[in-house]
Amino acid sequence: MYLFSASAIATALSFATLCSAQTLSGQFTCAPAGEYTLCQNLWGELSGVGSQSSTLVGNSGNAVSWSTNWNWANNPNNVKSYANILSNTALGVQLDNIASAPTSWSWSYESQSQGIRADVAYDIWFGTAPSGSPATKGSSYEIMIWLSGLGGIQPVGSQILSNVTIAGHQWDLWTGPNSNWQVFSFKTANGDITNFNADLQEFFSYLTENEGVAPTQFVQAIQTGTEAFTGSAVLLTSSYSVAINSK
Repeated sequence: MYLFSASAIATALSFATLCSAQTLSGQFTCAPAGEYTLCQNLWGELSGVGSQSSTLVGNSGNAVSWSTNWNWANNPNNVKSYANILSNTALGVQLDNIASAPTSWSWSYESQSQGIRADVAYDIWFGTAPSGSPATKGSSYEIMIWLSGLGGIQPVGSQILSNVTIAGHQWDLWTGPNSNWQVFSFKTANGDITNFNADLQEFFSYLTENEGVAPTQFVQAIQTGTEAFTGSAVLLTSSYSVAINSK
């Protein structure tokens, strides 16, 4: 049993207050969230008209919660933003040295306009080096796992397989090039998955065993969030966690 002084408890409560209910509204603003970083990333906003804000609700241990409020119009086939949580700890491990990569994500739309175009997805980056920023020259592969895709939007490239069973769910697999990296997207084949509990290692193993991804690649980043195209919505993540356990 651990005993804490009154001052230590007060400090912890103050830190918890600072780490909760913080709202970001800038174009590329980020905020620390314990083992994670919450980022706005309005990388495609110039193709549309609108706005987005993201609020850190709270974090405790390996779990974090946040919400994103977005409203976009024009150019319905263009992504306007990717509000996301980046893990600061689940990275830097070679694929063939991963024992498991457990994740849990519970989310819901608190509100949404009719006919929104958006996905809710993991965005995972592989590279030949242990570290590297997403979507840069150091990226070899981008792995997306779409738990939702509304409004008829499609992943990068073309669909190569249907109803692939991984982690207890069925997925349509898409692939294609983007800049200097290759994209593999697992898109849910049976509607939204709002409570997702899985081992990401099952997706990694599928790619190394079936799609030619070298097991020497490193996981450089795991991001989780929503790509918004058009419409308006408030997306709430009530709880999210991810980790990588090495062999």
